[in-house]
Amino acid sequence: MPSTQIEVRRPYSRADEVAVIDAVHDSLVAAFAIPPGDEHVRLVVHDPHRCATAPDTKRSLHRGIVDGLARVGSPGDHVTTVLRESATEDRGTRGGRAACDVDLGFDVHV
Repeated sequence: MPSTQIEVRRPYSRADEVAVIDAVHDSLVAAFAIPPGDEHVRLVVHDPHRCATAPDTKRSLHRGIVDGLARVGSPGDHVTTVLRESATEDRGTRGGRAACDVDLGFDVHV
């Protein structure tokens, strides 16, 4: 019973969302031989304006991680990175204050 979450950066039509979920679930059924009715797949859609970090900055991060791991012998094609972002107003810090109301000492909007 794998639990799978798919995250995308743009909205799809309802039919396309169902097709994405079905494609992933069908692959899980084929690869892991789970019963077809054992479906635990979620699709999370993030509006692009909610992603605070610019795509080029994210590319730089992913590339930097792969390059750094290559120096210790990890093949780049064996590395997967996942960046989970949340808006500063969604995080509490320093005594329960919203991070957007706190001087964190660095720019979080890069």
